[in-house]
Amino acid sequence: MKVQFLLLALLLSASISAQLDIKTGSQFTIVGNMKLTLQNADLINDGNFVAGNSMTSFTGNASSSVSGNQPVQFFEVNIKKSNNSSVLLQQGVGITNRILFSSGFLDLNGFDADLGTTARLDSEQENSRIIGANGGQVSFRTTLNAPNAANPANLGAIVTSAQNLGNVIIRRGHQAQHGSTLINSILRYYDITADNNLGLSASLKFTYFDGELNSLSKIGLVIYKSDDSIHWADMGFSSEDSSAKYVEYDAIDTLMRWTLGEDTRILAQNFLFYNARCDENGVSISWTTALEQNIRNYEIERSEDGISWTVIADLSALDSNSSENNYSYTDHSPLQNGYYRVAQYTNDAAVQYSAISGASCNVTNLFNIRPNPAQSELQINLTCNSESEGLIRIFDSKGSVVLSQKTMMTKGINLIRLDIGRLANATYFLSVEWGNGQMKKTAEIIKQ
Repeated sequence: MKVQFLLLALLLSASISAQLDIKTGSQFTIVGNMKLTLQNADLINDGNFVAGNSMTSFTGNASSSVSGNQPVQFFEVNIKKSNNSSVLLQQGVGITNRILFSSGFLDLNGFDADLGTTARLDSEQENSRIIGANGGQVSFRTTLNAPNAANPANLGAIVTSAQNLGNVIIRRGHQAQHGSTLINSILRYYDITADNNLGLSASLKFTYFDGELNSLSKIGLVIYKSDDSIHWADMGFSSEDSSAKYVEYDAIDTLMRWTLGEDTRILAQNFLFYNARCDENGVSISWTTALEQNIRNYEIERSEDGISWTVIADLSALDSNSSENNYSYTDHSPLQNGYYRVAQYTNDAAVQYSAISGASCNVTNLFNIRPNPAQSELQINLTCNSESEGLIRIFDSKGSVVLSQKTMMTKGINLIRLDIGRLANATYFLSVEWGNGQMKKTAEIIKQ
């Protein structure tokens, strides 16, 4: 005999604690303007869960789960958990309209959340978002014809292309990726497939949260791609913004799996020498390369702040068959306090960058930190008389080291970026040592 539980529209809401257990042969139906609130409660569906056009809210200060041997199709889900608790999937779920993130996390836990063709993520944020260290994906199906900065279902994969891609499936996962070339990735990746998947000339803006960095620095993240999840190609990036939390690549011919990781194609590996220094004619930028292969050209970029860059020169690669090539360029109209870097482009338009060097013809003893107070990132400006390894440490009020980072100092002005986003809000003591410990600068910093 089939038993049906019907929640009438006469009620505006209902709260259930402990668990909502829908037994085999039973039907639980939400109708009208009813809102189902599960306060620290699990949803177990072994019968028939009918969400209608209602919102199901998971609230409370403890984690809840969704399980059972029958499918669950929500209309709307509100994740509203405190104390960093989660809604844990123990079976796959479908969503018709949206997942609203108020607080807490939705942990895929190896299962999938299917947004179908109509649902979306709403208000996903640093402290309330999808996680999934044990696997699982959130997916969405749509049609993209000549998309212009399209962000399907607010999944954070922003696609632009002059081509008609046709039917597209976007899947987002949250496990770290590994394989050839890729040592480690952030805790986010995208699988993107399309009916038309050749000659796209597309761009992908890959967004992320600080909580997905997986101990990687967001300074220097690059795009990786793979067609088998084993063999990865470091594609560099076309643009990036660590404050806005995205990396973009705009020379995509074929869509596949994408993630972000550290750049393995460090220019120092084939740059025998690189420097920017003052001379009587301005600022001289010079570098020597070894083992050039598939290199098209070099662009010299200049910046006032180390964030926004302008190309001031373009030099063709000399000879990829030579074991050593020397390059130089003089900036005859330098900034008073300017920063420089070299962008190396391959024949297939992939780009990688040198370290940042500073050259000031007026400042001989520079040390400053900005912004201070800071929320997520410090920029340390420091002049050195010679090249050496530097050690940056941050101490808490008890004198314990809470952050340590090694970096190579070049002769002249150095711009060093330090990610402090994981530190608690407090006052700290920063120390920079170089020259085998003979040189030291200190400062008080505030994380807020």
